[in-house]
Amino acid sequence: MNKIATFILAAALPGAAFADGAALFADNCAACHAEGGVGTPGLAPPLVDAELWTRLGPKAPDYIAGVLASGLTGRITVAGVDYIGLAMPEQTQLSPAEMAEVASYVLQTLNGLAQPVTEELTAATLATPPDHAALRKLRKGE
Repeated sequence: MNKIATFILAAALPGAAFADGAALFADNCAACHAEGGVGTPGLAPPLVDAELWTRLGPKAPDYIAGVLASGLTGRITVAGVDYIGLAMPEQTQLSPAEMAEVASYVLQTLNGLAQPVTEELTAATLATPPDHAALRKLRKGE
């Protein structure tokens, strides 16, 4: 869906912009994280990860906003699979509203969490993006 159509639809139907999170995910995330966020072994970890999101709890929106704003490098392990040399680029081609939509799609639609990610959070995170060490620490629940 192009941005003009998305804007018109969002203005006409409350909550319609959030539905575009799936399209934003398909356009910006699925090439690596695969359709439905199931991940690509050796390339990109799954975003459907109950253990991660449960561990993060109320910090899940902060973490996903931080990864979108800063990207993520290093090594992580998901479900016993090591992702070494991980190099997810920052997604700053997305506006704060688009980041909020795609992040909410990952948390709510793909993982069934109630927590939305707000445009205010993504804008604030873009203004002062976390470093990768802080994101990996947060990911570990520290």
